[in-house]
Amino acid sequence: MTYNDTDRPGFDRRMSKDEINLCPMAHWTGPVSVVRTKDELTAAMAKLAGHDLLGFDTETRPAYTKGESYPPSLLQLACESEVFIFQLKPLGLAQPLRQILADPAITKAGVSLTYDITELKKLAHFKAAGFVDLGDLAKKAGIMNHGLRGLAAVLLGFRIGKGARTSNWAKDELAPHQIQYAATDAWVGRRLYPALQQLMPKDAP
Repeated sequence: MTYNDTDRPGFDRRMSKDEINLCPMAHWTGPVSVVRTKDELTAAMAKLAGHDLLGFDTETRPAYTKGESYPPSLLQLACESEVFIFQLKPLGLAQPLRQILADPAITKAGVSLTYDITELKKLAHFKAAGFVDLGDLAKKAGIMNHGLRGLAAVLLGFRIGKGARTSNWAKDELAPHQIQYAATDAWVGRRLYPALQQLMPKDAP
């Protein structure tokens, strides 16, 4: 797919769903750790130690009835070489996770962060720090697509699947397609952060 210099999807105009769907599909293909026990949490924290940039996302069981709602089921954190999926039903928002979420020295990159943080705080209190909303960066960079899927297409040249988005994330045992979907969202968040940083105006804070 080629465009002339005055027609850059995502920049001169919003990249359409049809254009996004023409991009090749991609997903995280590296190791994924699904964490649900204290021992697994300890091992995951050891691997995450020292990383100052993490892709961030959450997944919540969908509600279909008026007045029905559920707490976040998963918290995903992606470092360069591995993605960690924390199952919050057995773990709760454990202290090691709250420490990461409150650490200003660790950048947590994702989209629609206000909602995710608000919902996580219902599980346990923490003072959020170090979060960077990729949608906000996209606006500063002059990009007209602000969601994760659109930004992946505009900046990374691929699209990510959304088929598992409304599945039951509260299941004790996640299906392979759920694991891949959840891991991919966090991985893409981490990939997008440096790509957006390169586009920031020089006078941007």
